[in-house]
Amino acid sequence: MREIVLMLSVSLDGFFEGPNHELDWQLVDDELHRHFNEVLGAMGGFLNGRVTYELMAGFWPTADEDPASTEPMIEFARIWRDMPKICYSTTLDHAEWNTTVVRDVVPTEVTQLKAQPGGDLALGGAALAAAFMEFDLIDEYRLYVHPVLIGHGNRLFEPSDVKVDLRLAETRAFGSGVVLLRYQRLLGGDSG
Repeated sequence: MREIVLMLSVSLDGFFEGPNHELDWQLVDDELHRHFNEVLGAMGGFLNGRVTYELMAGFWPTADEDPASTEPMIEFARIWRDMPKICYSTTLDHAEWNTTVVRDVVPTEVTQLKAQPGGDLALGGAALAAAFMEFDLIDEYRLYVHPVLIGHGNRLFEPSDVKVDLRLAETRAFGSGVVLLRYQRLLGGDSG
């Protein structure tokens, strides 16, 4: 069965974006981008909320045509365009680039999606992640911690009544100082 994998970058103080949605503090060099391409290229689909989808759709469809794009950016533009995507949105009626619009997170529908053949599903966006967490639908958390304190912004994990037990599966330090923390959800009775 496919897994739902939350993949997000965060500052050391726990923000996924600045107070005005800034992402300019993220240190995505070629090494990290090649890693993203390797991981995301093997996925079976991208699951995003409207804001994340529109951010991605505003840049990646033509990023490989920009002379300033690096080789990893060109590769990711192709990955993004070709990858099946689900955009969870109550306001979008239609989306481009191999994207299906779904109104709500329905656990039985997500379970059916996970049962389909193919690679794991990459979950992006903090609000959508919170909805998936509420229904205990996230199997793995891949957090890319950037060596910066931004002080203010939008937190990745807001206060919640949900407790999720996790097992550390991998750590990796990149040359830029970004550190991957990969955690897998413990199922009932797992001790790690």
